[in-house]
Amino acid sequence: MAPNLLFLLHLLVFSAISTNAAAVSISPTSSPPSAPTPSSPISSSTLDPKQLRALQSLNIPTSKDPCTPPPHPSAAASPPKTTCDSAAPFRHLLSLTLSDCSDDVALSLTALKSLSTLTSLTFTNCHVTPIHFPSELTSNLHSFTCINSLNKFTGVWLSRLQNLTELTVSRVSITASGPSIILSNMKFLHSVTLSQTNLSGYLPKHTWHPNLTSIDFSVNHLKGKIPISITRLENLAHLNLSSNSLNETIPTTIGDLTSLQNLSLSSNALVGPIPESLAALPELIHLDLGSNQLNGTIPKFIRDMKNLKYLNLENNNFHGVLPFNSTFIKGLHVFKVGENSNLCYNHSSFGPKVKLGIAPCDKHGMPVSPPPAKDTDPDGSGDGSDDDDYENVQEKKHHNGPSKVVLGVAIGLSSVVFIIIFLVLLSKCCR
Repeated sequence: MAPNLLFLLHLLVFSAISTNAAAVSISPTSSPPSAPTPSSPISSSTLDPKQLRALQSLNIPTSKDPCTPPPHPSAAASPPKTTCDSAAPFRHLLSLTLSDCSDDVALSLTALKSLSTLTSLTFTNCHVTPIHFPSELTSNLHSFTCINSLNKFTGVWLSRLQNLTELTVSRVSITASGPSIILSNMKFLHSVTLSQTNLSGYLPKHTWHPNLTSIDFSVNHLKGKIPISITRLENLAHLNLSSNSLNETIPTTIGDLTSLQNLSLSSNALVGPIPESLAALPELIHLDLGSNQLNGTIPKFIRDMKNLKYLNLENNNFHGVLPFNSTFIKGLHVFKVGENSNLCYNHSSFGPKVKLGIAPCDKHGMPVSPPPAKDTDPDGSGDGSDDDDYENVQEKKHHNGPSKVVLGVAIGLSSVVFIIIFLVLLSKCCR
């Protein structure tokens, strides 16, 4: 009986399995099971679609929302390439930076019209051909920066940006007869930098706007004198006119710039003395007058400028005694006074190892003459400094030949010996 029951049980199990398999194979609605897929978020941007397409035409990645800042920005990270407003349903760009552009990037009027909400536009190492900006964009821009970009443009092109408060152009050639054509209509300008732009002509006489706090026209081909009108900018904190061809004297009214912190006039052809009115600039931190043809004595009031940290007076025609001591110079971060052949320093005001690049003074307040040239080491370096050579000259003056004391004693002893010999000879003659 048991074997029959076991056989029937096997038969029932086999029939059930066969029935289920057949049902699965002939079901019209059955489908192979699919592996579950992780849900992925749908990429979306809050930026206006027109502006999104404009960014794409400029080869700016838009896979991430341009209006969303990085999740964990570090303090050392570069500033964002874009910033946006908070409008809804779509946001709009307020600032845009184009840097290290590829060769196939080109500006288009259509893209720039779509970006007319920009108030700040920056080009850095982006050598694209400039085009006329649409009027909507030029009227909205408050900040324009172009560094080693856009190949070159004209002063007329820049002058259309009339509502700017900040203008920075560096390492780009500008074709213009001078800064006036660029700045004359920029009535809201606070800061202007036109550096290394091959800009020529003269500084403006009447187009300075009272809002200006910073002017940098360094490394250009500007000529003529510094106009008195520039000294009427009472809010001006930074003035850099270095590396041009400016001549004549520094305006005597330079002291009217009572907010001035940085004055750089180096590498020009300025003549005359340092104006006494500079004493009225209590906030001055940086004073660079090097590599000119300035003359006269260095005024004593400079040592009373408590905030001064950078002082360059080298390569001029100053004369007389340097009116500074070691305490004043140690308080400076940078001090340059070399290459003033008629200027000297009081040795008693400095330590024995001071190296100023000028000669010490003799007792008449004149520079000690340098010693004749001596052989140098094969590597081109000498054994000591110029100041050490001046000290050696003084020592040689005291050691060349016998001193007066030794000479007097020698003469006295010779006289005594002569008298003794004379008396001995006289006594012999009398016998």
